[in-house]
Amino acid sequence: MKLSLIITTCNWPEALDLALRSIIAQTRQPDEIIVADDGSTDDTRLLIATFARTAPFPVHHCWQQNQGFRAARIRNQAIARAKGDYIVLMDGDIILEKNCLHDHAVCARPGFFVQGSRALLGSARTRQLLTDQNLHISLFDADIDNRKNLLRWPLLSCVLTRPVGHLRSIKTCNFAFWRKDALAINGFNENFQGWGREDSEFAARLRNFGIRRRNLRFRGLAAHLHHAQAPRHDLNKNDALLATTIKEGRTWCDNGLSNHLAT
Repeated sequence: MKLSLIITTCNWPEALDLALRSIIAQTRQPDEIIVADDGSTDDTRLLIATFARTAPFPVHHCWQQNQGFRAARIRNQAIARAKGDYIVLMDGDIILEKNCLHDHAVCARPGFFVQGSRALLGSARTRQLLTDQNLHISLFDADIDNRKNLLRWPLLSCVLTRPVGHLRSIKTCNFAFWRKDALAINGFNENFQGWGREDSEFAARLRNFGIRRRNLRFRGLAAHLHHAQAPRHDLNKNDALLATTIKEGRTWCDNGLSNHLAT
């Protein structure tokens, strides 16, 4: 199985640098990285180019102009370019525990998508990481919420990682699916612009298509750097789009991945 890691970022190269370095330390490295860049400036482009020169796997940079939050569209561009059978989505402010991609790979199952979890680093711990450039994050560090998500316990994970039928807490900052399943539902719905619900709507169409959800517990560990909350001006509109997909049982979106497959 080839694994493509897609990292979504926008104008935070300091965090992206930590995320990329945590990938180099993985016990199971990706077969490629695609950085899905939602309108960053040149400092991010230069960081990616520098990283790509020494990375032991292909590194690609998908970029679009900054016209507000358009994560659905840039993720579709990255999925269209991906060569892997299995796709892991992470955000560019996520630090991966060294076994994260190994865990995603061994827990992949046909007919399922996977929702991972993450610990939330506070502002002080985030500043310390960005200053010290030390990627070691301990379960016992101060200024961490959801610290149980830093505990790796594969045996317990086998018991607790099970199918679930709801859409609560869908977050594509640590999320995995088969590329063929994304193609079958036409990827993310690009009608979602502005923060929120594009990930839940994608998961809803996967579920409507017959792809079940598994929550990955005590494996696939990651830590989320602290940042200010994104504006939520479009949330009501996006909530309505999600509600329509759920009510009508939609599996396909017209404005999606097919926009980018020709190129």
